[in-house]
Amino acid sequence: SPGAKLLSVVKANAYGHGVVEVASELVRLGTDFLGVAIAREGIELRSAGVEVPILLLGGIFPGEAEEAVAFNLTPVLYNLDRAVELNASAGAAGVRQKIHVKIDTGMGRIGLLPDDIEAFFTGLKKLGNIEVEGVMSHLSDTENPDKSYSASQRERFISALDLIRSLGFAPDCTHISNSAGTVTLPEARFDMVRPGLMLYGVYPTGDFTKKIDLKPVMGLRSAIISLKKVPVGSAISYGRTFITERETLIATIPAGYADGVPKRLSATGEVLVRGKRAHIAGVVCMDMTTIDVTDIEGVECGDEVVIIGATDNSSGEEITALEVAERCGTIPYEILCNVSGRVPRVYS
Repeated sequence: SPGAKLLSVVKANAYGHGVVEVASELVRLGTDFLGVAIAREGIELRSAGVEVPILLLGGIFPGEAEEAVAFNLTPVLYNLDRAVELNASAGAAGVRQKIHVKIDTGMGRIGLLPDDIEAFFTGLKKLGNIEVEGVMSHLSDTENPDKSYSASQRERFISALDLIRSLGFAPDCTHISNSAGTVTLPEARFDMVRPGLMLYGVYPTGDFTKKIDLKPVMGLRSAIISLKKVPVGSAISYGRTFITERETLIATIPAGYADGVPKRLSATGEVLVRGKRAHIAGVVCMDMTTIDVTDIEGVECGDEVVIIGATDNSSGEEITALEVAERCGTIPYEILCNVSGRVPRVYS
């Protein structure tokens, strides 16, 4: 919307992509805020030289107020005890600390319920070192084609804002929309939107392919380190869950569930080798995965294996994070976040 700010969500190591590199690029591209879950994530960005406002979406825990002030982090608050602690730390540092206040409009996690808003903001009036920069909530059902619940959350948020303003507060940053809300509920964009998954080029559900054109940021790749032709009746990987029914060419890659290859892909998942799909053979191990490459002509040790992404040739084949998530019975967020820290990130 015209005038709406952009908060880029980079929590959980930027959804597995590498938080410092991703955040630095988003700052270069002009994001207004960055959003992280906890203080430690914000401190990592500040220590790397990131200077834009950083919102602690999960708030602060007892004892973290001093760090939040020292590193110029903006906590989301919904508890007067944390506000009192933050006020004291800000006073000791001689600064006025900005906060955003979370309203629970129907998510049911953290945030003030409607009946608690007046008491909370009345308590804030006694804290002279606190400035309410923003008020926020979170849409919980925006991936549902039926937008009635999201619309009701928006109405509750507007009612909360009206009450907060009547109490003498004038937040200049109000926000409720995640990626799906940003796309499907333009009337809920308010002063700022908070895309997360969408930033990384991943659709929350297949329906969103018709609403916005995204290009994936991450590809997860490995390479074949072993090739062996095994006879009929050979057992592959743990538990002998895969028994060959023909002479089979088995390739092994040095990537497993400790790297981000979900164990739930065992015997059902696919990867790309030379632009063609190859089935995972047997159980995905911690550090290695075996695949059946019998039908892939010319396969060699050293060949690239694409776990998520597209091949560099013109085959047109692609394995998306959404596809992997659907095979595993989960969501693409989990697939991306599970790419572990030991996997090298290469940026281009």
